[in-house]
Amino acid sequence: MQQKQMGVAEWGMLLVLSLLWGGSFLFNGILVKSLPPFTIVTGRVLIAALALNVIVRVTGHVMPHDRASRAAFFGMGILNNMIPFCLIVWGQTHIASGLASILNATTPLFAVVVAHLMTSDEKMTGNRLFGVLVGFAGVAYMIGFDALRDLGANVLAQLAVLGAAISYSFAGIFGRRFRQMGMAPLIPAAGQVTASTILMLPIALVVDRPWTLAAPSAETWIALLGLALLSTAVAYVLFFRILAAAGATNLMLVTFLIPVSAILLGAAVLGEQLQGKHLVGMAMIAIGLAAIDGRLLARVRKRLA
Repeated sequence: MQQKQMGVAEWGMLLVLSLLWGGSFLFNGILVKSLPPFTIVTGRVLIAALALNVIVRVTGHVMPHDRASRAAFFGMGILNNMIPFCLIVWGQTHIASGLASILNATTPLFAVVVAHLMTSDEKMTGNRLFGVLVGFAGVAYMIGFDALRDLGANVLAQLAVLGAAISYSFAGIFGRRFRQMGMAPLIPAAGQVTASTILMLPIALVVDRPWTLAAPSAETWIALLGLALLSTAVAYVLFFRILAAAGATNLMLVTFLIPVSAILLGAAVLGEQLQGKHLVGMAMIAIGLAAIDGRLLARVRKRLA
């Protein structure tokens, strides 16, 4: 079967998604200073679920309540929310965000392998594997190999972030079923965070006992709302739209773009200086994405022929 490719619209949505998810590392960095991990994850999915279910009602959509749909929502909630959110938030309490970003950027590597084994239309190709490896190297170079100096320390935290990357890759494959079920992107976005809330709420209540915590500051509330509404609610509507149009492997390329978005936002909003390694890393990521997309290389080969 023909490999899925992304058009201009899909690439545009992927860039926006990278901005939204790039912000999640910033929001998490603020939240872990004052809230325990399970409370952060529960607050994230709870607020996102409330917002998305309101939008479902307002837009006239109807949430399906059959057994197959519920099972799919809970499966996606576990793979795409519960497992990776908890692992990343806990990991960020023990390792630097730069190292976490590099480890998170392994998601496409796992996605290529998982998609090759579990799908018929997203098989591994030489171009795709080359592009993923170059893109990953670009992320590491851009963030700085100094971040890798801590590789080996806090091994459990590093394994947690890698576990999140693996879970995301399986979630991308699992989520393909929603298009086959005829659901608009808004429905699985709302369904998975609702299921995640049902699963996470009792855990947070028993383990963290949030009522015993100090009252959150205004900064904490702003970070939590940004994490829930922007990096979760809006992001997952885009997530399922890209997944339906371009496939799981292409969707996971967003993890290459997240560090790029974070660095460019830092330069534009915070006045941080762009360094030479950032530009080189971005160029490597661009080469990797072009190789994965394949069309530019095909045109070059055609002209040479």
